[in-house]
Formats: sequence, structure tokens, C-alpha cells
Amino acid sequence: MGPSFNEQFDQLGLWRKHFASQLGDLRVWLGEHELLDAAVQDHLQRLESRLRDDKVCVAFVAEFSRGKSELINAIFFAHYGRRIMPASPGRTTMCPTELAYDPALPACMRLLPIETREQPYSLAQWRTRPSTWVQLPLDVHNPDQLASQIAKVAETRKVTVDEARTLGFWNDAMPEDNPLQDAQGMVEVPRWRHALVNMAHPLLKQGLVILDTPGLNAVGAEPELTVNQIAQAHAVVFLLGADTGVTKSDLAIWREHLLPCHREGDSHLVVLNKIDALWGSMDSPEQVRAQLERLRQQCAEMLQISPERILPLSGHKGLVAKIENRPELLEESGLAAFEDALAHGILGHRQSILQATVADGVEQMQAQVRRSIQIRRRDLDEQMLELRSLRGKNSTVITSMRQRIEQEQRSFEASSTRILALRTVHLRLMNQAFQYLGATSQRRELEQLAQALEHSGLKLGVRKVYASTFERLRELGDKVRAAAAEVQAMLGASFKELNAEFGFSLLPPEPLQLHDFEMALGQLEQSYLQYLGFGHVLKLANPLFGERLIKALGMRLRSIFENAANDLDLWSKAATAQLDAQLKERKRSFARRIEAVDRIQQATSGLMEHIATVEAAEQQLQQLEQQLEVRCQQLLHLQTQM
Repeated sequence: MGPSFNEQFDQLGLWRKHFASQLGDLRVWLGEHELLDAAVQDHLQRLESRLRDDKVCVAFVAEFSRGKSELINAIFFAHYGRRIMPASPGRTTMCPTELAYDPALPACMRLLPIETREQPYSLAQWRTRPSTWVQLPLDVHNPDQLASQIAKVAETRKVTVDEARTLGFWNDAMPEDNPLQDAQGMVEVPRWRHALVNMAHPLLKQGLVILDTPGLNAVGAEPELTVNQIAQAHAVVFLLGADTGVTKSDLAIWREHLLPCHREGDSHLVVLNKIDALWGSMDSPEQVRAQLERLRQQCAEMLQISPERILPLSGHKGLVAKIENRPELLEESGLAAFEDALAHGILGHRQSILQATVADGVEQMQAQVRRSIQIRRRDLDEQMLELRSLRGKNSTVITSMRQRIEQEQRSFEASSTRILALRTVHLRLMNQAFQYLGATSQRRELEQLAQALEHSGLKLGVRKVYASTFERLRELGDKVRAAAAEVQAMLGASFKELNAEFGFSLLPPEPLQLHDFEMALGQLEQSYLQYLGFGHVLKLANPLFGERLIKALGMRLRSIFENAANDLDLWSKAATAQLDAQLKERKRSFARRIEAVDRIQQATSGLMEHIATVEAAEQQLQQLEQQLEVRCQQLLHLQTQM
């Protein structure tokens, strides 16, 4: 068995720090040798930002009383020697709870009142209104105080049936799912809508985000939670009870909220929790194992997944084993095997993505720097040819050479008008492309869907409107590619003219790729389809729910379109960075060539000395290229050592 989830996550954190350090050293080295142009700078910033801001989110999803919080305690908080998340009988997490770390905030827990559901704002919008949240301090060095404060996520309050209906906890068409009324006709609902726990836990500081979600009613009433947060989680742990198997509500959560965003591989795991309930029976250990295997097969058949993806364990016994340091009980609890699967599943998947991103970024950056070195090498070759042609020539020839260089310089400077015109056209075309990805375009394409959801009553034909909305969103991507193709053609033709007339060596840009945009848009469309089916007809009849749905969709679209705009911006900068680099190098080259001719004219020994200087500069360029290769190979080798 490999390292535990905690250990492997620690290793990932150390790798990120080491890689960021190496990247910083490369930035300094490039700056010292004047190789840090705009495109290279952008590539480095992208890589550094990806490493610094990369988060790994694990979402725990289940119906009430399946042991989610206890399992979270066992995996992440056993070192406190007690429960931190509320998991005792009668005490369970009633609202979605995120555990993360933001160094800009103090250790605290922020709670969003349930009454905010009466307004159409999304959770993301409420995050920008800190005054709405109730903030409580946390003492991460005091387990009792920490547990006492976090226990507030289990708080409830009594409301009337009408209030419960408005808040999304009462459905007249499905009375069997409604909460029980007390003698006064009141019903119990969660006190809080959402909780954010900010604490400097070692794993949270390294970028781990834990999402603890409550039961079906709470998950189903928050479309943003399902289609944004759970759908984007890097790993989803779905818990079942070994004493219950797959219940009706378990199956509803799986089919309605997890299956639409289900991913093959090990990033989605199913846990058959509370297996210790079978330990005290009259059956032998072999009979218990046989029962568990039959239950695994039954659950796999109902969920339509491989039995290997279902892991039996006891979160409670695993927590006890860690606190009491009992290796045998830890093994028997199945927690160690689950942590191993989680580590290799989530982190293995995440590492492969990071490796691909890092490798691609390093290779693009290396190609850009090599291009700058080649420009310098070409200018040195021109200087060397000029200098060698002056051997044995008199001052008249040298003067003529100086005049020719000055003429070339004036001709080259005349290219500035052409380049200015090129930049103007390039900027105009790029602004048009960016407009397709702007907020105005997104709002315009969502208007028809918003209108279809805003009125009360049954929403007939909404699926058709939904499909046409995403078709138009895809067309925006096509328009961006068409605009980029126009930019590519314009730059290609202009570069060809500049090369012929002014001695540049510009290469036409590669076509723009928006694969991530298309994939993310397709995943988003599929994840929202669940809310347009028959099972959500009554929820959609409520215009407040429809408005929350549109706002959640808009927040996710904004992120997708912003990422596409960033890709477009990087493509644009990479396409024109070579022009800036060659302008800079050619200006330096003219200055060096004139200076060399002047020195040769003043001293007979100057020619050989300058030839030697150029030869040394060529050797230095060769060494720079070799050092660049070594540094980039070190980075690429380092990213395979995760």
C-alpha cells in the first residue's frame, strides 16, 4: 500500500514549492540575459499562477446520517484527538460546509443565514457581501473551541409551512419527502444556508478544499452547489450506509446530482460506510465478508458502476484507530485502503493534469526564448560577414560600409509606420474577438432562457430553449475562432512583407485552439439538464428557483468565458511578441555594427579585436542555448517526479 492521502498531498505541496522556486530562478536568469520579453513573461506568470492558486477539491456527498462528517474527521482531523466536525448521534451537518484556507482572512467560520434563499442571489454573489455572513472566530490550537464553533453547522430553526415552502424545504406534490410538523404545525429547517471554514490546517494551506454536503433536500435546492461546486470537484466521495444499502433518497442523489457530472476513473468513489454495524453479529468474519461482497455487488448494480469503485469501511472505527494508535483496527476499518484509493485517484488524476500543463507551458516558453536567441545569432552572423569583408580594406571602403549600415538603419526605421498600422489593425480585430467572450454577449444569450424560467407555473418547452441557448453559446466560440483566423491571416501576410522589405524573420502564428472552452461548455450543458427533467417540474414552477438556476449558470459561464479570453490573450501576445523582440534586437544590432566600424576606422587592430568579440558573443549565445536546454529539462524532469 502506498502513502496515505495526507502523505501524498504533502508530497504534492513540496513539489509545487520546489517547482515554483526553480521557475523563479529561471525568471532571474532570463532577466539577467535580457531574454524576458512579454510573451515569455506571460508564460512564466501563467505557470506560477497555476502552481500558486491550484486547488484540489474533495466533495463528500450523501443523504443524512451516512457518516460523511465522521469520515472527514477520520481522514483530516484525527490528529486533534477528537471529533471536529459534528458527527455524534442527533448532531449532523445541516448546511453545505466548505473547509479551506485564505491567508488574507483570520481563522474563522462564516455562516450564511437560511433566509437568503428568499432572494435570487447566487452563493457566489453572497460571497461578495461579507456583511450578510455571521463570522465567528476559530482557535485552531484549541480542539474543544474549534469543535464547539463548527458544531453550529448542525443548528436548525422552526418555521411555518409557508416559510419552508419559500425556502425550498416543502413540496406539496411530494408530501412523503417533507419534514415532520410539530404540535404547533411548525417544521424544522437548517438555520444556515452555507458555511465557510477558514483555518490553517496543513493540507488546507497547500490548496486542499473539503466540501461537506448535507442531504437530498439541501443539495437539490441549491443548483449552484450541484452544477458548479460538486461538478467541478476533483474527487467526489459518495457515501452509502452498510446498514441501509442504496435507499430511494440515495439513488435520487446519485441519479439527479452526481450521475450528470460523473467521470470515469478513480476520481469518483463510493463508500459503503458503517461496516462495523455487522461486526457484532453472530456471523463469522468470513460470513461478514461475504455479506459485504454481496452488498457491494448489489450497490454496484443499482448505481451501474464497477464493484471495485465501491469501498467498504468504518469511518468511526478508523477515527478511533488513529486516535488510539491501533494499526490493526485501522486496517480492519478499511480506512487505510480508502485513503490509498483517494490518494491515487484524486491526486494521480490531478498530477497528470498539472504535468501536462507544466510540460506544455515550459515547452512554449523555451521555444519563445530560443526564437530570441536565434534573432541575436542572425545579427551576429551579419556582423561577422561585414567584419571579415573589411580585412585588408582601406578607410574609404570602411567609410562606405558605415554609410551602407546607416542607410539600412534608415530603411529599417521606415518600417515603424508599417508596424504601427499593423498594430492598429491587430488591436481592432482582437477587440472584436474579445467582445464575443464578454459579459454582454453572455447576458444576451441567456436572456431567452431567463424569460422562459421567470414566470410562475409549468415551464413547457424549456428544454428546447435551453438547447438553443447552448447552441448560440457555441456559435460565440466559432465567431472567436473566425476572428482569430482573420488575425492570423493578416499577421501572416504582414509578416511576409516585413521579412521581404526590412529583413525581419517573422513566423506566422499558429491557429487558435479553444478545446478547453468547448469541453467545459459541453460539461456544463450536461450538468444542468437534470434540472429540466420531469423530476424538477414543480421546482421550476417557482420563479425564485428558476432565477437562482439562471444566476448559477451565469456564474459558471463567466468562468468558462474568462478562461477562453485568457487563452485568446496569450495567443495574441505570443503571435506579436516576436515582432517586439526582433525590433529590439535589430536596433541594438545597428548600434553595435556602427560602433564596430567606427572603432576599426580609428585603429588598425580594431578589426581583429572586434571579430574576436563577435566570435565570443556567438559562443556565449551557444552557451545560453545549452543552459536554457538544461534548465528547461530540469523543470520537465522535476514535473515527472511528483
